[in-house]
Amino acid sequence: MEFIKKIFNKKEASIKWFKVFDTILEAEKNMQINKPITVLIEEEKICFSRTQQGFFAVADACPHLGASLSKGVCNNFMEVVCPWHSYRFDLKTGAENTGNQANMYVKTFPTKVEKTGIYIGLEK
Repeated sequence: MEFIKKIFNKKEASIKWFKVFDTILEAEKNMQINKPITVLIEEEKICFSRTQQGFFAVADACPHLGASLSKGVCNNFMEVVCPWHSYRFDLKTGAENTGNQANMYVKTFPTKVEKTGIYIGLEK
């Protein structure tokens, strides 16, 4: 079963922060390690991942052929792997790491964990 959550906002500077979960405990209950979920924020479909290194957010569409990256997995190299053709994208930089020199990037979004919740940031 796919987990999709719609988000509402919290403002700050030039980034608009959107709360995804109220607590880390809630995130752990709803997210497996290395198994992304889909998050919809203001019409932006986001692949949101929980890894051993923290939380990461990238655009959900693979730039190769548009597959939903949240239907893929994350590996131990901090990459999200496209479910269609196994293109791999760095969760921190968005760079494609498959080695085919395609120079593809997926958009990344900042995340933060605070006492008040877990957030994804979108530029205003």
